[in-house]
Amino acid sequence: MSNFTFDTDADGIALITWDMPGRSMNVIDVDTIVELSALVERVATEAAIKGAVITSAKETFCAGADLTLLDTLARTFAGLVKSQGEEAAAAKLFEESRKLSQLYRRLETCGKPWVAAINGTALGGGFELTLACHHRVAAENPKTRLGLPEIKIGLFPGAGGTQRIARLMPPADSLQLLLKGDQLKLDRAKGMKLIDAIVPAADLVKAAKDWIKAGGKAKAPWDIDGFKWPGGPVYSKAGMMTFPAANAIYRRETYDNYPAARAILQVVYEGLQLPMDQALRVESRWFAHILRSPEAAAMIRTLFVSMQELNKGARRPAEVAPAKLKKIGVIGAGFMGAGIAQVSAQAGIEVVLVDRDQDSADKGKAALHKQISDRIAKGRATTAERDALLAHITPTADYGALASCDLVIEAVFEDRKVKSEVIAKVQAVIGGNVVFASNTSTLPISSLAAEFKDPARFIGIHFFSPVDRMMLVEIILGKNTGDKALSLALDYVRAIRKTPIVVNDSRGFYTSRVVGTYIREGHLMLAEGVPAPMIENLGRMAGMPVGPLSLNDEVAVDLAWKILKATEADLGAAAIDPRQKTLLEEMVEKRGRYGRKNGKGFYDYPANAPKKLWPGLADLQPTKLDPDRIDIAEIKQRLLAIQALETARCFEEKVLTDVREADVGSILGFGFAPYSGGTLSWIDTMGAKRFVELCRKLEAKFGTRFAPCKLLVEMAERNETFYRRFAPDRRREAA
Repeated sequence: MSNFTFDTDADGIALITWDMPGRSMNVIDVDTIVELSALVERVATEAAIKGAVITSAKETFCAGADLTLLDTLARTFAGLVKSQGEEAAAAKLFEESRKLSQLYRRLETCGKPWVAAINGTALGGGFELTLACHHRVAAENPKTRLGLPEIKIGLFPGAGGTQRIARLMPPADSLQLLLKGDQLKLDRAKGMKLIDAIVPAADLVKAAKDWIKAGGKAKAPWDIDGFKWPGGPVYSKAGMMTFPAANAIYRRETYDNYPAARAILQVVYEGLQLPMDQALRVESRWFAHILRSPEAAAMIRTLFVSMQELNKGARRPAEVAPAKLKKIGVIGAGFMGAGIAQVSAQAGIEVVLVDRDQDSADKGKAALHKQISDRIAKGRATTAERDALLAHITPTADYGALASCDLVIEAVFEDRKVKSEVIAKVQAVIGGNVVFASNTSTLPISSLAAEFKDPARFIGIHFFSPVDRMMLVEIILGKNTGDKALSLALDYVRAIRKTPIVVNDSRGFYTSRVVGTYIREGHLMLAEGVPAPMIENLGRMAGMPVGPLSLNDEVAVDLAWKILKATEADLGAAAIDPRQKTLLEEMVEKRGRYGRKNGKGFYDYPANAPKKLWPGLADLQPTKLDPDRIDIAEIKQRLLAIQALETARCFEEKVLTDVREADVGSILGFGFAPYSGGTLSWIDTMGAKRFVELCRKLEAKFGTRFAPCKLLVEMAERNETFYRRFAPDRRREAA
């Protein structure tokens, strides 16, 4: 065997150690299933073996299933549909996709006790393996996480996870765990009875074996006569308080956009009314069904495959040697600059935090101290972690301290004059190998680079707020940015454990440009007379995290006004919509409503109460539409289509050159309906022809901003998709 070792001690207890060659973590693939199946049969049939302990030789137990296995299953199904028909293909997919579930059930019922010795993180199918064991012991480790996060990529646990979780804890708790996909720390997992014991790492295997020696049972609780479901049966008072409420919460949170979430409710509800073997069959049928859904296919591709490729350096120039950054400089100790300093220090990088005077620089570090102290008070961080992080940050007003940095990032006000002054001060003190990056979200990188002595070392690194929580970083290439600067920027983003996308220079780049269309559409709907609550609710129903008006408040209404004025000054009156100009001028200039930052924007922000839409918005609407006559589907289509269309334009203009970056960036950067897989996946799922027809319909009714670009029209005529025409392995030729 290549993935496992098998040793039996004098007591007849087998120790199975999982150690996949050539991988940093164990994952479940075809070979793993075949080998583990053989080991289960060996334990079951050899009389000398009294029980088995399974553990890992790596730092983690198992990262879950290799999702390329599921991708292969989906492609196999598509091929079988063409060759053998839908029914035969569905039957084959069902049988193949349930093999892991059947293996775990065989382990659970083999007649010999199995113990999972969990030496590190166990997720997805790896955690489902531990749940199938009769006892679970975990090694003390604050970094260990246990959970079933499949919902986050459009799937649900399909190897018995839904049924075992629902039998280990009350239905309400199990549904919450399955639907949120949380990764649990050990103490919480033990409190939820998902593991049985936590022991020192040195005692892990001994503790597991001792349980078997002490007469550990070879039957799961649900296979013992008289088993009672935690929380009671489905059709009981407790059950009726759980499932109707869970269904309502599911619809409130997902608007029925996520088939996998609906399936979780279904399989738990049905499974708890059946014996375990039938319940697992129900789970497997739903799993095969969800695996065929376009939502699962798109989410797996974008949120797993593409993200993994980008995180591993898919866009990094191969000929440039990797760089290990030791020290960086951050100019600007405000909210954004302090956030950049924080994530850099967390990665062990020394940070020189520069501001206009020592007091301002000190305030930036002090704000971080308070922020992390608040987390300590909530049990989310430790004093040692805070002190170690802050020790890496040196606040100063001396630009000369930047001389020894590998990278300098400016995060000052979005003002060309201020940025120009910073560029001049920085290049006066740094050497000829230091890369300079601007955190601008709108100003063209090439024009800023023109003020730098070596534009090849000038690049854009656009962070999103709040920096510590937002996982995306947008790297912007100027016309003269060199490969060394790009490589260093990508090495830096990888070091701070964020996901990079690389885009070419343009006004607003990619993310700011596209999210601006979403916000603008909300403004124009308001101007048309659509009630503000309807705009916001339909934005969320379409799949966006917040409505366009709420989002504008977060990024600042006065910033939207500044961008609109700058766009008009640079490109002329035809480049902006006069209705949006009228609305923003009224909000900012006449009403002083700047957004959340001053407590009043499209929403009001009471001191000790939830935000609420500003009642005065109705007074700004010249006409008011009857909400009962508004086409709800059309509103949702407008909000998504305008973003997808602008993404296609970015692709046509070569601002974007990689479909993976378009989709990953749209979800991580501005929250584009995750169930869709991203803006370009949304178009591909619909089909270019249907999307162009939708755009033309909206163009006829609402104006030329919905006019399909030439690339889309051509793709519609040829019946092409973005992922076929611009496949990542052909990206450079396509671009």
